[in-house]
Amino acid sequence: MIPYRAPLWLPGGHAQTIYPLLIRPAPLCYQRQRWDTPDGDFIDLDWHLPPPIDDGSTPPAPLLVLFHGLEGSSASHYAITILRAAAARGWHGVAVNFRGCSGEANRLPRAYHSGDSVEIDWILRRFRRLDPGRTQYAVGVSLGGNALLKWLGEQGEAAGDCVHAAAAVSAPLDLAACGHHLARGFNRVYTRHFLATLKQGAAEKLRRYPGLFDGKRMWAARNLYQFDDVVTAPLHGFAGADDYWQRASSKPWLIGIRRPTLLLNALNDPFLPASALPTAAQVTSAVQLEFPRHGGHVGFVTGAPPGRLDWLGQRLLDFFQEAT
Repeated sequence: MIPYRAPLWLPGGHAQTIYPLLIRPAPLCYQRQRWDTPDGDFIDLDWHLPPPIDDGSTPPAPLLVLFHGLEGSSASHYAITILRAAAARGWHGVAVNFRGCSGEANRLPRAYHSGDSVEIDWILRRFRRLDPGRTQYAVGVSLGGNALLKWLGEQGEAAGDCVHAAAAVSAPLDLAACGHHLARGFNRVYTRHFLATLKQGAAEKLRRYPGLFDGKRMWAARNLYQFDDVVTAPLHGFAGADDYWQRASSKPWLIGIRRPTLLLNALNDPFLPASALPTAAQVTSAVQLEFPRHGGHVGFVTGAPPGRLDWLGQRLLDFFQEAT
């Protein structure tokens, strides 16, 4: 295990969360691939492949599949740093852009949401069918982590058909606790940031599909609860925000996980109060709980100024190698 030690100059959860956005790691050279979904939509995959190493005497390099967070993409700082770390070890890496997150609007009224374990299942099973002999790992970050954990819990032993091990980073395990927490104090800065892009995407959908939802209520939404109640929930088959937050939360599903899984959340994550994190009694022995004191929301900055973002990728890869 690589111990995480926060730098003395960057201790707070907000600083750890915001600073990686300012560091801006150098972008990766991706190879884009488009998959059509069973319901007539599409997702875009961005592959980051290391130079091929195949002398015929070793098994094929593992594949790391990454699912991003709310309004994230393959260009998010954590996607870049994690896939770069994977490539440095000779692994193949792919970032899955959820519907509408690759720079092009998706075809259907629906988009993606925190509990979309059905989409996770289709994606991971397709990877497995395409390359059944390769060791496969999955990483979910924030929203993607919640959806991945929910899928792992729902599938139980069957998840082993697709992944050897998995990890969730800064996952909003309890969506109600997370949503209400983001509506208070300084956290409202993050809410405004998310709402700015969420509303733009929703407005584009409303332009393409008039009457899809109440546009006035959407523009008037001041927090994620109000936005999810008028847009996210009805577009994805939920009765409202309360129903969505309850049914899409992964925390109740943790007790069903049977594959080796790392659950990594900082205690000072401004998105999720530490009181909402699971205890050892709420997970199976397959789940490793790791709650460092510092790290913010997908921050985990280390080192002297200006700081480094490499700890997270190394920690995930080490866990996968140990689990295998």
